[in-house]
Amino acid sequence: MRRAPELLVALVLVAAITAVYLLAVPAPLTAAGALVGHGFGIAGFVLMLATETLYTVRKRSRGRAWGPMRTWLRAHIVTGIVGPYLVLLHGAFRFGGLAGACSIATAVVVVSGFVGRYLYTAVPRTPEGVELDAGASPGAARARRLLALWHVIHVPLGLVLFALAFAHVALAIYFATTLD
Repeated sequence: MRRAPELLVALVLVAAITAVYLLAVPAPLTAAGALVGHGFGIAGFVLMLATETLYTVRKRSRGRAWGPMRTWLRAHIVTGIVGPYLVLLHGAFRFGGLAGACSIATAVVVVSGFVGRYLYTAVPRTPEGVELDAGASPGAARARRLLALWHVIHVPLGLVLFALAFAHVALAIYFATTLD
């Protein structure tokens, strides 16, 4: 089994955030519309945007000017776990209305990300992270096909999530400014 320092980093960050959420901040401030609750939602949304945009830009860039892909993938995984966790805390794990649809879409995309990480590690690679040819391992060709299929599903799920999230943010701003 390959080492997964990014999962350990994400777990430590989630544990620290949970401790702050449960122990250090009074409950009224963690409500979705309260100061800390909003902060969690905004920070989580920014991390999720960074998860998608920065990693995608790096994947599409040629050359190593921005560092190795392995580092970017690890950052993608950490922010792809911590950001959604903050968003779920922001919504207090409630699943009603548009915000609830965002929460459900977030959970689906995160679960899909774990599946993708598993498929990614099933593709044989050199110690530098370069994929080996299909003949290097009996299951390698199948893992590559499943990873390609996963990608076709994961990306549209992410787009749906961000469409819902932008709608949620726009409506929250609209109602906050018109009802006050």
